[in-house]
Amino acid sequence: MSDFQKYIQRYLDLIPSENWLEELKFVGDKTVSLYSYLTEEQSKFAYAEGKWTLKEVLLHLSDTERVFQYRILAFARGEKSELPGFDEESYAANSFAKERSLESLLEEYQLVRQSSYILLENLNHSVLKNIGKANGNEISVETICQLIVGHNIHHLNVVEERYLPML
Repeated sequence: MSDFQKYIQRYLDLIPSENWLEELKFVGDKTVSLYSYLTEEQSKFAYAEGKWTLKEVLLHLSDTERVFQYRILAFARGEKSELPGFDEESYAANSFAKERSLESLLEEYQLVRQSSYILLENLNHSVLKNIGKANGNEISVETICQLIVGHNIHHLNVVEERYLPML
């Protein structure tokens, strides 16, 4: 197993069922519920120096999901060109999440998730096995769909384990 496969497998292993489309909805609802209970002040919390605030984590989920949406769309439509990677640390540093309200970030997350759900729900099953190349690695449309779910679960786990106990 390549390093890339090992890297993504840690996210895929977090998905509790084979029905990743249902899990997409469930983890989205759970994320919205968790963040809805936070105050504006709590959303500015980072559990350690150099770690993202809760606001930055939420915007990271939206940013990453948008990148994954584009990859899914491109490969589902037969794109043959390699797509670039993205530097999540640079994205977070340039997101200005700290300047936004928690409410606006949560609204954005919900809209991005709704957009993902519509895109994924309407993919023809024949394109799920399409392979494309992103960031130097070959990956299937279906795996990217699953990564949206597993990535979100991973970050929710981090929030629940490292942020919430300290609030």
